[in-house]
Amino acid sequence: MQIRKLIVSQRSTLTHRKPLSNFHLESKQWLSSFTEEPELEGFIQFIDSLINYEKSGVPKDAGTDSDDGFDLGRMKRLMTRLGNPLSKFKSVHIAGTKGKGSTAAYLSNILRSEGYSVGCYTSPHMLSIRERMSVGKMGKPVSSNALNCLFHSIKRSLNEAIVRENGCLSHFEVLTAVAFALFAQENVDIAIIEAGLGGARDATNVISSSELDASIVTTIGEEHLAALGGSLESIAMAKAGIIKHGRPVILGGPFLPHIDRILRDRASSMLSPIVSASDARVRTSIKGIGMFKGRPSQSCDLVIELDHGSQSSIELRDLNLSMLGTHQLQNAVTATCAALCLRNQGWRISNGSIRAGLENTFLPGRSQFLTSKEAEKLGLSGSTVLLDGAHTKDSAKALLETIQTDVSGFTIGYCCCYG
Repeated sequence: MQIRKLIVSQRSTLTHRKPLSNFHLESKQWLSSFTEEPELEGFIQFIDSLINYEKSGVPKDAGTDSDDGFDLGRMKRLMTRLGNPLSKFKSVHIAGTKGKGSTAAYLSNILRSEGYSVGCYTSPHMLSIRERMSVGKMGKPVSSNALNCLFHSIKRSLNEAIVRENGCLSHFEVLTAVAFALFAQENVDIAIIEAGLGGARDATNVISSSELDASIVTTIGEEHLAALGGSLESIAMAKAGIIKHGRPVILGGPFLPHIDRILRDRASSMLSPIVSASDARVRTSIKGIGMFKGRPSQSCDLVIELDHGSQSSIELRDLNLSMLGTHQLQNAVTATCAALCLRNQGWRISNGSIRAGLENTFLPGRSQFLTSKEAEKLGLSGSTVLLDGAHTKDSAKALLETIQTDVSGFTIGYCCCYG
């Protein structure tokens, strides 16, 4: 395998055969073609007028379950003002340092493959804010028209809530409320909800036990340390805050032993059954890299035996995953464990739908190979370009392992965006 390294960071460091100025000019022209639709101008202006912690930075300890944490009361009052949309559908709530978005995508596509109407809420977005909300059976982002109509139908309530909360409602809180209102309006069968920061005091953590079918904690790592208490242990405690009384929790992992104990202790205190996606009952392997549906993919074997009986077990041989790397295989396992957990609760989910959902999942910026036309627009004609938004030590390590995989015949230009 040949690798030409193309690294884009905040300092705009670049190593490639083409001149730096040419790359920036061509990539800027390419990216500038993606803008928010004019139809959403009013909505974008509205939410951009609110405090945006994604841009300004999250205050110290704001994500912890303490006096310094975000006030979930604001979000609960907003839900009441909007008619309690969360009561209209069941939810799966996902927290974790890494893997949340991929796990949400895998699980959403599994459910869609079975024919369910699914709402999926994730963050952040790459090009359009609509990417954060997908709804229905096809998995496409909410349309500009649907989002605009919903916004104008609830704008008065949102304005009243902002005044009631003395302007303290944030960009993420209002956007989350809009997503929940959208899912209720569209009568989804189930919603897959990704937490934004931590879990315990995240705006998404207003889902009650009766509204929750399962929670998922994917991984625990050192990200947003100051906002989440300053230690790996405090991060684990914050993310474990999404575990609800009597509702099952899927633990992705693998976790360090003392972190695993924190999560399990929280589940035990909440009388929540635990499903582990990284214990001895789960066996996986990556057999090789090839092409599947026009994209590079990894061929995998996945065997899960959570309990005796077909409802809690599955064997998938020669499974093709378009998102590469052992970390993406683990995300697929976590999503599959969640699907089996839902199946045990009465959701109709066949093994065929699990396979189809996993194989049809693809996310931009996650081990993404550009098409030849996309590479050409970036001034990288003749190269196979791999894009990945790795921005922490752990995710950069996972990406390095991915590009070191033996991909016969590929010349890879590697683009990594560090935040």
